[in-house]
Amino acid sequence: MKVNFKQQSFENIRIKDTSLIGANFIQCNLSGSEFSNVDISGANLNGALLFNCKWNNLKIQELLQLDDHNDYVRSICFSPDGSQLVSCSKDKSIKLWNVRTGRKITQLFGHQYDAQSICVSPNGLTLASGNQDGFIFLSNVKTGKKLCKLKCHNQIVNSLSFSPDGKILASGGSNKSISLWDVKKGIQSLILEGHSGRVQSVRFSPDGTTLASGSDDKSIRLWDVQKGQQIFKLDGHSGRVWSVCFSPDGTALASGSDDNSIRFWDVKTGQLKLNLYGHCNSVLSVCFSPDGTALASGSDDNSIRIWNVQTGQQQIKLDGHINRVQYLCYSSDGTTLASCSADRSIRLWDVKSGQQEFKLEGHKDSVNSLCFSPDGATLASGSGDFSILLWDLKTEKQKFQLDGHRSDIRSICFSPDGTALASGSDDNSIRLWDVQKGQQIFKLDGHSERVWSVCFSPDGTALASGSDDESIRFWDVKTGHLKLKLYGHGNSVRSVCFSPDGTALASGSDDKSIRLWNVQTGQQKFKLYGHADYVPQVCFSPDGAILASCSYDKSIRLWDVKTGKHKSNLNGHSSRVLSICFSPNGASLASASGDLSIRLWDVQKGQQKFQLYGHSKWIQSICFSSVGNIFASGSDDQSIRLWEINTGTKILPQYKSIIDVQDQFKTSVQYKQFLEVNHVVTILRIAQYSHFEAYGALIFKGKFHNHQGRDLRYLFKERGSCILNSQIEFS
Repeated sequence: MKVNFKQQSFENIRIKDTSLIGANFIQCNLSGSEFSNVDISGANLNGALLFNCKWNNLKIQELLQLDDHNDYVRSICFSPDGSQLVSCSKDKSIKLWNVRTGRKITQLFGHQYDAQSICVSPNGLTLASGNQDGFIFLSNVKTGKKLCKLKCHNQIVNSLSFSPDGKILASGGSNKSISLWDVKKGIQSLILEGHSGRVQSVRFSPDGTTLASGSDDKSIRLWDVQKGQQIFKLDGHSGRVWSVCFSPDGTALASGSDDNSIRFWDVKTGQLKLNLYGHCNSVLSVCFSPDGTALASGSDDNSIRIWNVQTGQQQIKLDGHINRVQYLCYSSDGTTLASCSADRSIRLWDVKSGQQEFKLEGHKDSVNSLCFSPDGATLASGSGDFSILLWDLKTEKQKFQLDGHRSDIRSICFSPDGTALASGSDDNSIRLWDVQKGQQIFKLDGHSERVWSVCFSPDGTALASGSDDESIRFWDVKTGHLKLKLYGHGNSVRSVCFSPDGTALASGSDDKSIRLWNVQTGQQKFKLYGHADYVPQVCFSPDGAILASCSYDKSIRLWDVKTGKHKSNLNGHSSRVLSICFSPNGASLASASGDLSIRLWDVQKGQQKFQLYGHSKWIQSICFSSVGNIFASGSDDQSIRLWEINTGTKILPQYKSIIDVQDQFKTSVQYKQFLEVNHVVTILRIAQYSHFEAYGALIFKGKFHNHQGRDLRYLFKERGSCILNSQIEFS
């Protein structure tokens, strides 16, 4: 079942043989609870109390996320016993990880350019790594000491594979050739030529007699390792072949391609056996499970899929990566799947925990704009997937999907009476929508380039728009006709905003300036300078006395609307500030940034009140509800989060039990993190993929084991939980 509770007490509750996928247990007291055979995938345990829990035989697809690389992760490889994982990245580092704890064991350097491919020898002692300058290094896995340096490929080494006995290393390069190396002697023994494009993947058969290769020339080739001769050329893919993998019994070969398909081939005859379709972009990696019953595939569509080899049916879809899935690898026992991505992360998945049981809704691309209806009951979201979604916040269900734009949605705005919604898009158009019917009213054409911003006048009769064509336009909402054009900015107009009384319009631009316009005359009142970079958003305070602006220069500025004078700066963000919004009472200002944080500011004092994290990519939009203590954020990670600010300073009743065990704590309580979760929490997350959250959860004693016996407190810790006793080592 999918449950939605918040700030409830479930002390000593016993649950077994149940699905709690996506359950919302924010700030709940689950102390003393006993869970057995319960699926907690995608559950939200932010701020929960977890004292003396006995959670056994849990199911959860996400095991750990390993974040330490500074650029995208190209390749990963398990050690033979499955206890360690090696990764290489575009950041030019190779890292060794403890799979059980997620801790980095060591970091290896040595490549002048970023390591492109890695492979661990069957005995687990030697690591082969190939890079962009054509060199291959053989190193001791434990010490990182270089044993040998091999040079053959004049270009990138795209793939490496050890033979099952570890005596031969195969390498495939961008120079279209494959090299076979004598590992003991460190010399090249054979060169296999035939491909007319870059070789992207090489793999030995389980018996070591055959080598498979996939190439940009759209072909797969099977080679006799002893003779150095081609056995078969397998044609069928209509795009480059990124990955090949033999089944454990050696009878079948799987391949993944730019044509979005996976193909199974009969190794003995070279004939195509089966086509698998499901991914909506290039298939970059394929990997058989050790028992040969399943095939995992990773794609440029950011997803991982597990397929039944016998039937060809998809069994599981794993979402979580927010960029292409570069490589996949099974542990030797087949229980854990590792994935690495261009999002710079490595994820470990429990592939035996079962299939997600409900369909999640959400956008398929960046969430660029958000707007609450005037009554706070509906949230609208505009996305890079060309769609606008309307959400009923009471039921937390999608009401309508508004389709019509042919490109990214950049801005949305409700009319003051809540009956209409305006949207601006990269397709150069503005559209007006009937919110009740979910239908388009007007399509407003006139801008010659993308429309960055739309805003209704307070009386709802006019709509203002700002565009890359450097103009501001006023539209008659009733007729859809153009009323007025304003020119003055010397670059794209990123943001337009009416003053609360409707007499003035503010605009922010890529020319680094802000301008205040007289709505009645169309004349410019003030030109405000101070920002050192683009101004993506401007916003009036509810009383109209202050104008706030944010900039790519990482700052927020407050201006006196009456005089046009600069009042103060709000500094703290470490990257561009992309969106700002005043609270309904004007006392607070929320800001969203490329530094992945949301900050709440005290407007009068000019001081930061809270710093919030949760999104994993740039936060493009932030918007307060008329309810006052609710605001929403939208991100490039394709998710929407609703946050609730708990006013007051009293700690919730369920947290009073902390006092009873405080003397037993062996480690200090992270009070700042705890209080932050207590005062500002994510009360709803809308996304197409489930995501387990436990930020600020307090754990004291108890057990949290999955069905494999893995201690899940490492996962809780990685997700921001506070472990109040030191029974396990996290340093």
